[in-house]
Amino acid sequence: MKYLNDPLTETQADQFGRASAALLSQGAQNLPAGIQGRLHAARMKALSVRKAEKILVQKPVFAGTAGSWSSGSNGIWDTVGWVAPLAVLVFGLIGIAQWQDESRINDIAEVDAALLSDDVPPDAYADSGFLAFLKNGPLSDSGDNASDSVQSK
Repeated sequence: MKYLNDPLTETQADQFGRASAALLSQGAQNLPAGIQGRLHAARMKALSVRKAEKILVQKPVFAGTAGSWSSGSNGIWDTVGWVAPLAVLVFGLIGIAQWQDESRINDIAEVDAALLSDDVPPDAYADSGFLAFLKNGPLSDSGDNASDSVQSK
């Protein structure tokens, strides 16, 4: 008696329903034919007006671009939602690569222009004694000083 207020679990409710249906079916067999006919007609009427059962269908659910959860296709917007950012990313990477190539070409062109317009021949940069040349300064200054000292003697 102390368990009357406790709700039934799903399995207990299912067992109770089956037992009640068995008792009612057994008792209906002992009824006169007229009553059985009326009960059958009432049952058919009740079944015809009852609501259709909801059938649970499991679908894959994905997070949408707007942060909402979506389980179906939204047509073209679903496709555009992932194609557009991908296209922007690809074109952005192509643009960055071209910008880096152009920057590298400009840097090389600056070095080439500096080499060609400099007084030092380009072969001097490959020479191992070039660091000594850079530390001592241009030879033309030291050569002029040496020639001046030779002429003054």
